[in-house]
Amino acid sequence: MIFKNKNILPLLLITFFTASCSSIEIFKEKTEFAPYKEYGSFVIINKEIGHRGFNDTYLDALVSDELQYLLEAQGLRYERENPELVIRYTSNEDPRQKEVYNNQYPMWGGRVWDPWMFDPRFYNQQNMVSTKNYQLMQLMVDFIDPNNDKILMQLTAVSEVTSPKDKKNKALKSIEKIAETYKTHIQSKKAD
Repeated sequence: MIFKNKNILPLLLITFFTASCSSIEIFKEKTEFAPYKEYGSFVIINKEIGHRGFNDTYLDALVSDELQYLLEAQGLRYERENPELVIRYTSNEDPRQKEVYNNQYPMWGGRVWDPWMFDPRFYNQQNMVSTKNYQLMQLMVDFIDPNNDKILMQLTAVSEVTSPKDKKNKALKSIEKIAETYKTHIQSKKAD
């Protein structure tokens, strides 16, 4: 056996599975200055002024609450009056289509001849292309330092969404990745 420690194999399989299922890309769009301190308090401006970042009110409330929860779990406190960090978010939900190429030989790959493989659905069909509808969802979050009036960091999470349930799950996963990226950014600058 390759792995002498049997506890490592399940961990590697789980890591591989979660990495391969991750379909959310995080982009650091803009940083106007490096963080000069570790921030202690924040406010989500969308909550305070009633501006929705998503068209769906329920999804917007979920994202706002999850963002607040994740940042508070990192040790920041929510403060309306005099926050050290102002956060705003918005989304872009763009309907799109893509072509899906269907396999003409779904069970056996591209075998040249197989006596047990005959499916009348595929007889004399040259073009096995269908169209799939989806949404390209972009979630943009700005972290603003009100003392400098500059953007500490602007993060964009991009993912493809195929259903309302998928949209909810990917929006929450996007917020989780954005909060983790913020934490990594602050810690890396603090270590410098």
